[in-house]
Formats: sequence, C-alpha cells, structure tokens
Amino acid sequence: MDKIKLNGMMFYGYHGDYPEERKLGQKFIVDVEMMSDLQAAGREDCLDLSVNYVEVFNKVKFIVEEEQYNIIEALAERIATEILKYDLIVGVVVKIKKPHAAIPQLFGEVEVEILREK
Repeated sequence: MDKIKLNGMMFYGYHGDYPEERKLGQKFIVDVEMMSDLQAAGREDCLDLSVNYVEVFNKVKFIVEEEQYNIIEALAERIATEILKYDLIVGVVVKIKKPHAAIPQLFGEVEVEILREK
C-alpha cells in the first residue's frame, strides 16, 4: 500500500486532564501516515487523483489548535476519524507526542500512536 506522510507537525493546543494544561496549553507534535493507492495519481501527475496534504495539514491544525480533549488518545481518534473521511484513504496512523507532559523527572515525551482502517 502506498503512503503519504506528514511528519513533525507542531501545534499549540489546550489538551490535558489537568486544569493547568487546559488553561495554559502546550506544544503537541503530530505525525500522520495515510494509506492509499497512489498509482493513478503518479501516472497521471494529477492532484485530483491523490490526497491534498495541505488540506489534511489544515484539518489537523484546526483540530489540535481549536478543539479540546482531556487525553491525547481522544485527540488522535478525532484526527483519524476526520482523515478517514477522504475517499482515497483506506487507513491512517496518527501519532501524537506531548513533549511537556506533567510528569516530574520525565525528560522524554509521552506519545500515543493509533492505527485506523476503513
């Protein structure tokens, strides 16, 4: 299966279970991997036969920056649901990284990854 990937999309959102997270907000990094048959688009050199990744980026940006969720699992689910509305997409992997999770001594990041298919 062919893939289109949008990696390292960085947004500022207000997601989290703690009131401070929902009030102050924080940075989120989102990766999206969309599965589709891209053969016709490649042969015809035609965007109409593919997925417009600028449009997908703008949808993800809106969801992360304008909506609120208590947990990043719900945020990932919302993004996957929206992306699967595209006719050409048969599956999607959504990965959300929360680099500043409210965990003392955590120097890395919290990450959720989901796979959804039609």
